[in-house]
Amino acid sequence: MTLFPSLADLKAACLDLPAGHPTAAAAVAGREAQLTKPAGSLGRLEEIVGWLAYWQGRSPPRLDRVEVLVFAGNHGVAARGVSAFPPEVTAQMVANFAAGGAAINQLAHSAGTTLRVVPLALDEPTADFTQEPAMDERAFLAAVAEGYQSVSADADLVCLGEMGIGNTTSAAAIAAALFGGGAARFAGRGSGLDDVEFARKRTVIDTALARHASALGDPLAVAARLGGRELAAMLGAALAARRGRIPVLLDGFICTSAVAPLAKMRADTLGHALVGHASAEPGHRVLLSELGLKPLLDLGMRLGEASGAVLAVPILRAALACHIGMATFADAGVSERSQGNDTPDARPAAEPGA
Repeated sequence: MTLFPSLADLKAACLDLPAGHPTAAAAVAGREAQLTKPAGSLGRLEEIVGWLAYWQGRSPPRLDRVEVLVFAGNHGVAARGVSAFPPEVTAQMVANFAAGGAAINQLAHSAGTTLRVVPLALDEPTADFTQEPAMDERAFLAAVAEGYQSVSADADLVCLGEMGIGNTTSAAAIAAALFGGGAARFAGRGSGLDDVEFARKRTVIDTALARHASALGDPLAVAARLGGRELAAMLGAALAARRGRIPVLLDGFICTSAVAPLAKMRADTLGHALVGHASAEPGHRVLLSELGLKPLLDLGMRLGEASGAVLAVPILRAALACHIGMATFADAGVSERSQGNDTPDARPAAEPGA
Protein backbone atom coordinates (compact mmCIF):
# COMPACT_ATOMS: atom_id res chain seq x y z
CA MET A 1 0.00 0.00 0.00
CA THR A 2 1.34 3.43 -0.92
CA LEU A 3 1.90 6.07 1.72
CA PHE A 4 -0.73 8.36 0.19
CA PRO A 5 -3.25 6.31 -1.84
CA SER A 6 -5.00 9.43 -3.15
CA LEU A 7 -4.78 13.21 -3.28
CA ALA A 8 -7.53 13.27 -0.65
CA ASP A 9 -5.30 11.26 1.70
CA LEU A 10 -2.39 13.58 1.08
CA LYS A 11 -4.56 16.63 1.67
CA ALA A 12 -5.78 15.16 4.96
CA ALA A 13 -2.16 14.69 6.07
CA CYS A 14 -1.37 18.29 5.08
CA LEU A 15 -4.16 19.58 7.30
CA ASP A 16 -3.59 17.30 10.31
CA LEU A 17 -0.51 18.87 11.86
CA PRO A 18 0.82 18.73 15.43
CA ALA A 19 1.77 21.82 17.39
CA GLY A 20 5.27 22.47 18.68
CA HIS A 21 6.45 22.57 22.29
CA PRO A 22 5.90 25.97 23.94
CA THR A 23 7.32 24.78 27.27
CA ALA A 24 10.72 24.12 25.68
CA ALA A 25 10.65 27.51 23.93
CA ALA A 26 9.77 29.19 27.23
CA ALA A 27 12.73 27.51 28.94
CA VAL A 28 15.04 28.88 26.25
CA ALA A 29 13.57 32.36 26.67
CA GLY A 30 14.08 32.14 30.43
CA ARG A 31 17.77 31.34 30.03
CA GLU A 32 18.25 33.99 27.34
CA ALA A 33 16.97 36.60 29.78
CA GLN A 34 19.76 35.72 32.22
CA LEU A 35 22.71 35.69 29.82
CA THR A 36 25.41 38.37 29.95
CA LYS A 37 24.04 40.65 27.24
CA PRO A 38 21.30 43.20 26.87
CA ALA A 39 17.94 41.63 26.14
CA GLY A 40 17.50 41.00 22.43
CA SER A 41 21.01 42.14 21.53
CA LEU A 42 21.74 38.96 19.54
CA GLY A 43 18.69 39.58 17.39
CA ARG A 44 17.60 36.64 15.29
CA LEU A 45 20.17 34.37 16.94
CA GLU A 46 18.00 34.40 20.06
CA GLU A 47 14.87 33.73 18.02
CA ILE A 48 16.54 30.81 16.25
CA VAL A 49 17.29 28.96 19.49
CA GLY A 50 13.72 29.40 20.68
CA TRP A 51 12.46 28.18 17.31
CA LEU A 52 14.67 25.08 17.46
CA ALA A 53 13.48 24.32 20.98
CA TYR A 54 9.83 24.83 20.07
CA TRP A 55 9.98 22.21 17.34
CA GLN A 56 12.46 19.78 18.88
CA GLY A 57 10.72 19.86 22.26
CA ARG A 58 13.89 20.18 24.33
CA SER A 59 15.88 22.90 26.04
CA PRO A 60 18.56 23.33 25.05
CA PRO A 61 17.91 22.11 21.50
CA ARG A 62 20.52 20.09 19.60
CA LEU A 63 22.17 20.16 16.20
CA ASP A 64 24.06 16.88 16.41
CA ARG A 65 22.35 15.28 13.41
CA VAL A 66 21.78 17.66 10.53
CA GLU A 67 20.62 16.07 7.27
CA VAL A 68 20.88 17.57 3.80
CA LEU A 69 18.45 16.10 1.28
CA VAL A 70 18.94 16.94 -2.38
CA PHE A 71 16.27 15.58 -4.74
CA ALA A 72 16.90 15.34 -8.49
CA GLY A 73 14.36 15.11 -11.30
CA ASN A 74 14.00 15.77 -15.02
CA HIS A 75 11.38 17.98 -16.69
CA GLY A 76 9.68 17.40 -20.00
CA VAL A 77 9.23 21.16 -20.40
CA ALA A 78 13.02 21.46 -20.75
CA ALA A 79 12.54 20.42 -24.37
CA ARG A 80 10.95 23.83 -24.91
CA GLY A 81 14.34 25.49 -24.57
CA VAL A 82 13.74 27.06 -21.16
CA SER A 83 17.20 26.28 -19.77
CA ALA A 84 20.72 27.17 -20.84
CA PHE A 85 21.75 23.56 -20.18
CA PRO A 86 20.51 20.28 -21.74
CA PRO A 87 18.46 17.80 -19.67
CA GLU A 88 21.30 15.26 -19.48
CA VAL A 89 23.09 17.61 -17.08
CA THR A 90 20.75 16.49 -14.28
CA ALA A 91 22.13 12.93 -14.29
CA GLN A 92 25.66 14.20 -14.83
CA MET A 93 25.39 16.41 -11.75
CA VAL A 94 23.98 13.54 -9.70
CA ALA A 95 27.12 11.61 -10.63
CA ASN A 96 29.18 14.63 -9.63
CA PHE A 97 27.44 14.69 -6.24
CA ALA A 98 28.26 11.01 -5.79
CA ALA A 99 31.90 11.69 -6.61
CA GLY A 100 32.06 14.56 -4.12
CA GLY A 101 32.81 17.17 -6.76
CA ALA A 102 29.93 19.63 -6.42
CA ALA A 103 29.61 22.78 -4.35
CA ILE A 104 27.10 21.14 -2.03
CA ASN A 105 29.59 18.40 -1.17
CA GLN A 106 32.05 20.99 0.09
CA LEU A 107 29.43 23.07 1.89
CA ALA A 108 27.83 20.07 3.56
CA HIS A 109 31.21 18.85 4.80
CA SER A 110 32.25 22.25 6.10
CA ALA A 111 28.94 22.64 7.97
CA GLY A 112 29.20 19.22 9.63
CA THR A 113 26.13 17.79 7.94
CA THR A 114 25.22 14.50 6.28
CA LEU A 115 24.40 14.75 2.57
CA ARG A 116 22.00 12.43 0.77
CA VAL A 117 21.12 12.78 -2.91
CA VAL A 118 17.88 11.16 -4.07
CA PRO A 119 17.45 10.80 -7.86
CA LEU A 120 13.85 10.39 -8.98
CA ALA A 121 13.27 8.48 -12.24
CA LEU A 122 15.82 10.54 -14.16
CA ASP A 123 15.23 8.45 -17.27
CA GLU A 124 11.51 9.38 -17.20
CA PRO A 125 11.09 13.16 -17.49
CA THR A 126 7.79 14.61 -16.45
CA ALA A 127 5.40 15.55 -19.25
CA ASP A 128 5.58 18.90 -21.01
CA PHE A 129 3.14 20.86 -18.90
CA THR A 130 2.23 23.18 -21.74
CA GLN A 131 0.48 20.15 -23.27
CA GLU A 132 -0.69 18.07 -20.29
CA PRO A 133 -0.14 17.77 -16.52
CA ALA A 134 3.52 17.31 -15.64
CA MET A 135 2.54 14.35 -13.46
CA ASP A 136 -0.58 12.31 -13.13
CA GLU A 137 -1.89 11.61 -9.64
CA ARG A 138 0.01 8.36 -9.26
CA ALA A 139 3.39 9.82 -10.26
CA PHE A 140 2.90 12.89 -8.08
CA LEU A 141 1.94 10.89 -4.99
CA ALA A 142 4.87 8.54 -5.52
CA ALA A 143 7.30 11.47 -5.62
CA VAL A 144 5.74 13.06 -2.54
CA ALA A 145 6.03 9.74 -0.70
CA GLU A 146 9.68 9.40 -1.73
CA GLY A 147 10.45 12.75 -0.16
CA TYR A 148 8.34 12.05 2.91
CA GLN A 149 10.11 8.76 3.59
CA SER A 150 13.56 10.28 3.07
CA VAL A 151 13.38 12.28 6.30
CA SER A 152 14.99 10.51 9.25
CA ALA A 153 12.79 10.53 12.32
CA ASP A 154 15.75 11.31 14.59
CA ALA A 155 17.14 14.24 12.58
CA ASP A 156 17.68 17.44 14.57
CA LEU A 157 17.44 19.60 11.44
CA VAL A 158 16.80 18.96 7.75
CA CYS A 159 18.09 21.08 4.86
CA LEU A 160 16.20 20.75 1.58
CA GLY A 161 17.43 21.31 -1.96
CA GLU A 162 17.24 20.06 -5.55
CA MET A 163 18.80 19.51 -8.93
CA GLY A 164 16.82 19.45 -12.18
CA ILE A 165 17.31 21.15 -15.53
CA GLY A 166 14.23 23.26 -16.25
CA ASN A 167 13.03 23.47 -12.68
CA THR A 168 13.11 27.26 -12.35
CA THR A 169 10.38 27.21 -15.01
CA SER A 170 8.30 24.85 -12.88
CA ALA A 171 9.01 26.89 -9.76
CA ALA A 172 7.89 30.13 -11.41
CA ALA A 173 4.77 28.46 -12.80
CA ILE A 174 3.81 27.11 -9.36
CA ALA A 175 4.41 30.47 -7.67
CA ALA A 176 2.38 32.31 -10.28
CA ALA A 177 -0.42 29.76 -10.07
CA LEU A 178 -0.61 30.14 -6.29
CA PHE A 179 -0.14 33.90 -5.96
CA GLY A 180 -0.96 35.43 -9.33
CA GLY A 181 0.91 37.76 -11.63
CA GLY A 182 1.97 35.31 -14.30
CA ALA A 183 5.46 34.82 -15.64
CA ALA A 184 6.18 38.55 -15.53
CA ARG A 185 6.05 38.42 -11.73
CA PHE A 186 8.01 35.27 -11.00
CA ALA A 187 10.17 34.18 -13.96
CA GLY A 188 13.92 34.79 -13.90
CA ARG A 189 16.85 33.91 -16.10
CA GLY A 190 17.58 30.68 -14.22
CA SER A 191 20.84 29.13 -15.36
CA GLY A 192 21.72 32.15 -17.52
CA LEU A 193 19.23 32.70 -20.35
CA ASP A 194 19.73 35.36 -23.00
CA ASP A 195 16.90 37.72 -23.93
CA VAL A 196 15.38 35.45 -26.57
CA GLU A 197 15.50 32.40 -24.30
CA PHE A 198 14.07 34.38 -21.40
CA ALA A 199 11.14 35.58 -23.51
CA ARG A 200 10.51 31.97 -24.55
CA LYS A 201 10.53 30.85 -20.91
CA ARG A 202 7.94 33.45 -19.95
CA THR A 203 5.73 32.41 -22.84
CA VAL A 204 5.99 28.76 -21.81
CA ILE A 205 4.95 29.60 -18.24
CA ASP A 206 1.98 31.70 -19.27
CA THR A 207 0.89 29.05 -21.75
CA ALA A 208 0.94 26.45 -18.97
CA LEU A 209 -1.01 28.68 -16.60
CA ALA A 210 -3.70 29.16 -19.23
CA ARG A 211 -3.89 25.44 -20.04
CA HIS A 212 -4.32 24.44 -16.38
CA ALA A 213 -6.45 27.41 -15.31
CA SER A 214 -9.33 25.21 -14.15
CA ALA A 215 -7.12 23.48 -11.55
CA LEU A 216 -5.30 26.49 -10.11
CA GLY A 217 -7.56 26.75 -7.08
CA ASP A 218 -6.21 23.47 -5.67
CA PRO A 219 -2.62 23.81 -4.36
CA LEU A 220 -1.88 20.09 -4.70
CA ALA A 221 -3.20 20.04 -8.25
CA VAL A 222 -0.90 22.99 -8.99
CA ALA A 223 2.08 21.06 -7.62
CA ALA A 224 1.22 18.00 -9.71
CA ARG A 225 0.37 19.76 -12.96
CA LEU A 226 3.17 22.34 -12.99
CA GLY A 227 5.90 20.85 -10.83
CA GLY A 228 8.43 18.07 -11.09
CA ARG A 229 9.32 14.98 -9.15
CA GLU A 230 12.06 16.72 -7.17
CA LEU A 231 9.69 19.56 -6.24
CA ALA A 232 7.04 17.06 -5.16
CA ALA A 233 9.65 15.23 -3.09
CA MET A 234 10.64 18.46 -1.32
CA LEU A 235 6.97 19.06 -0.55
CA GLY A 236 6.78 15.55 0.91
CA ALA A 237 9.96 16.01 2.95
CA ALA A 238 8.77 19.33 4.35
CA LEU A 239 5.45 17.74 5.28
CA ALA A 240 7.17 14.78 6.98
CA ALA A 241 9.36 17.14 8.97
CA ARG A 242 6.37 19.25 10.02
CA ARG A 243 4.42 16.20 11.14
CA GLY A 244 7.53 14.91 12.94
CA ARG A 245 8.26 18.29 14.57
CA ILE A 246 11.67 18.52 12.87
CA PRO A 247 12.99 22.00 12.02
CA VAL A 248 13.79 22.64 8.35
CA LEU A 249 16.05 25.00 6.43
CA LEU A 250 14.76 25.76 2.96
CA ASP A 251 17.03 26.63 0.05
CA GLY A 252 16.14 29.15 -2.65
CA PHE A 253 13.41 29.88 -5.17
CA ILE A 254 12.78 26.33 -6.38
CA CYS A 255 12.66 24.85 -2.89
CA THR A 256 10.41 27.61 -1.58
CA SER A 257 8.06 27.24 -4.54
CA ALA A 258 7.94 23.48 -3.97
CA VAL A 259 6.67 23.85 -0.39
CA ALA A 260 4.45 26.90 -1.00
CA PRO A 261 1.37 24.73 -1.74
CA LEU A 262 1.55 23.51 1.87
CA ALA A 263 1.20 27.07 3.13
CA LYS A 264 -1.72 27.73 0.80
CA MET A 265 -3.57 24.79 2.33
CA ARG A 266 -2.82 25.70 5.94
CA ALA A 267 -1.17 29.01 6.79
CA ASP A 268 0.93 27.77 9.72
CA THR A 269 2.35 24.73 7.95
CA LEU A 270 5.79 26.28 7.39
CA GLY A 271 6.22 27.40 10.98
CA HIS A 272 8.93 24.75 11.32
CA ALA A 273 10.88 26.19 8.37
CA LEU A 274 13.44 28.96 8.01
CA VAL A 275 14.78 30.13 4.66
CA GLY A 276 18.54 29.87 4.37
CA HIS A 277 19.06 32.61 1.81
CA ALA A 278 17.47 34.97 -0.68
CA SER A 279 18.12 33.66 -4.17
CA ALA A 280 19.31 35.92 -6.97
CA GLU A 281 16.25 34.69 -8.87
CA PRO A 282 14.00 37.77 -8.62
CA GLY A 283 10.85 35.75 -8.06
CA HIS A 284 12.19 34.42 -4.78
CA ARG A 285 11.85 37.73 -2.94
CA VAL A 286 8.32 38.13 -4.23
CA LEU A 287 7.45 34.62 -3.08
CA LEU A 288 9.06 35.12 0.33
CA SER A 289 6.99 38.26 0.77
CA GLU A 290 3.82 36.36 -0.08
CA LEU A 291 4.71 33.66 2.46
CA GLY A 292 5.89 36.05 5.17
CA LEU A 293 9.33 34.42 5.33
CA LYS A 294 12.60 36.27 5.98
CA PRO A 295 15.86 34.75 4.70
CA LEU A 296 18.91 34.45 6.91
CA LEU A 297 21.48 35.24 4.20
CA ASP A 298 21.64 37.28 1.01
CA LEU A 299 24.76 36.38 -0.99
CA GLY A 300 23.55 36.70 -4.57
CA MET A 301 23.48 32.92 -5.02
CA ARG A 302 21.28 30.94 -7.44
CA LEU A 303 22.92 27.52 -7.50
CA GLY A 304 20.31 25.34 -5.82
CA GLU A 305 21.58 21.99 -4.49
CA ALA A 306 20.56 23.12 -0.94
CA SER A 307 23.64 25.36 -0.99
CA GLY A 308 21.94 28.36 0.60
CA ALA A 309 20.24 26.21 3.23
CA VAL A 310 23.50 24.55 4.24
CA LEU A 311 25.34 27.88 4.40
CA ALA A 312 22.88 28.91 7.12
CA VAL A 313 23.64 25.89 9.32
CA PRO A 314 26.72 27.52 10.92
CA ILE A 315 24.52 30.47 11.88
CA LEU A 316 22.22 28.11 13.73
CA ARG A 317 25.22 26.42 15.36
CA ALA A 318 26.56 29.82 16.46
CA ALA A 319 23.19 30.77 17.92
CA LEU A 320 23.05 27.54 19.89
CA ALA A 321 26.68 27.88 21.06
CA CYS A 322 25.94 31.32 22.49
CA HIS A 323 22.82 30.08 24.24
CA ILE A 324 24.57 27.11 25.81
CA GLY A 325 28.03 28.54 26.43
CA MET A 326 27.43 32.08 27.64
CA ALA A 327 27.50 32.76 31.34
CA THR A 328 24.53 34.16 33.17
CA PHE A 329 24.80 37.47 34.99
CA ALA A 330 24.86 35.57 38.28
CA ASP A 331 27.55 33.11 37.13
CA ALA A 332 29.83 35.86 35.82
CA GLY A 333 29.25 38.33 38.64
CA VAL A 334 28.10 40.96 36.15
CA SER A 335 25.57 43.51 37.32
CA GLU A 336 22.25 43.38 35.52
CA ARG A 337 20.59 46.44 34.06
CA SER A 338 19.07 48.69 36.68
CA GLN A 339 15.35 48.29 37.11
CA GLY A 340 13.08 51.30 37.30
CA ASN A 341 15.09 53.71 35.14
CA ASP A 342 12.13 55.38 33.53
CA THR A 343 13.48 58.88 32.93
CA PRO A 344 12.63 60.41 29.53
CA ASP A 345 16.30 60.35 28.47
CA ALA A 346 16.84 56.68 29.25
CA ARG A 347 18.34 54.75 26.36
CA PRO A 348 18.66 50.98 25.76
CA ALA A 349 21.84 49.61 27.31
CA ALA A 350 24.72 48.95 24.95
CA GLU A 351 26.30 45.55 24.68
CA PRO A 352 28.92 45.10 27.45
CA GLY A 353 32.28 46.19 26.11
CA ALA A 354 30.79 47.90 23.05
